[in-house]
Amino acid sequence: MTRASGVGSMPGNDSVDYHEAVRVVLGELDLPHLPEMPGRGAAADMTGRALAVMSTLGADLQPAGWRLTDAPGADHRRARSLLAQDLDELEEQAQDYDGTFKIQVAGPWTLAATVERPRGDRVLADHGARRELAQALAEGLVDHVADVRRRLPRADLVVQVDEPALPAVLAARVPTASGFGRHRSVDPAGASPALEWVFSGVSEAGAVPVAHCCAADVPVRLLTGAGAMGLSVDVTTVAGSALDDLAASCEDGHLLMLGVVPSTSPVTTPTPPSSPPSTPPVRAPSDTALTEQVLRFLDKVGVDAAEAGERLVVTPTCGLAGADQQWARRALALSADTARNLTS
Repeated sequence: MTRASGVGSMPGNDSVDYHEAVRVVLGELDLPHLPEMPGRGAAADMTGRALAVMSTLGADLQPAGWRLTDAPGADHRRARSLLAQDLDELEEQAQDYDGTFKIQVAGPWTLAATVERPRGDRVLADHGARRELAQALAEGLVDHVADVRRRLPRADLVVQVDEPALPAVLAARVPTASGFGRHRSVDPAGASPALEWVFSGVSEAGAVPVAHCCAADVPVRLLTGAGAMGLSVDVTTVAGSALDDLAASCEDGHLLMLGVVPSTSPVTTPTPPSSPPSTPPVRAPSDTALTEQVLRFLDKVGVDAAEAGERLVVTPTCGLAGADQQWARRALALSADTARNLTS
């Protein structure tokens, strides 16, 4: 049957909010995930979370963002502490969980495009630093998967590698530190090894590697060719040749995670009768409308929902960090309702 999951992030800024986020994902989803909560600061955002997983390399937070260092700085240590606390919370609430569970981490190219070298500018500018960062991430993921498995011994683990910046890396759209130039493009052949190290590390740890990219030009062939066993995409943006590549990926038995529920509330307040006319209020989509949207997309890529079964997963279009608490719960519930509709 079709399942429902989340992309990763949830709204909130403290331990009380995190406790509630874990409760919500475990209660609403049949493919729950470890929530990320970037509202707690840089130590808990996508980059900070990945650096907390990374082994052997240190990092610290500078005015321009995260930078690699010889040893972990205070912010890096805080990122690792927050991750450990989050895993403790998960273990407490999900100790008897025995289904499929998903964890997320920023991928090597997104990290290379966002983290600075010790002497400044992005890691992306340095071949050696790129390789070192990707290998440290791959090694750290092995330990991270083992830690999650120790806490959830009956769960089957999926690791979602987030690569929102990968299309920009391939197309030379990542700005240099000055902002006046762009880093050189990395061709698919040059980009593949870093992805292979990470996906291979996940597989060797006994988990299933999937890749998430919400860009229109998601490089499906590059990701699956490097070892991703599934793709997570936004059905409202993905287009062009990526559609054909997604069809081929699904035929190969890979997971297909479809973002369809808005990640922030689309609801607007009606204009009071005494006010001048304006645009009509926007209502939240129904699960029926979302189901029809998914079916139209599946028709484009030639995938049958019934045949895909558990390999088909419904999610919000992106993380829910920008949503309010009410919409975050509603978005996950809509994902679950849409998945059930596709099964019936």
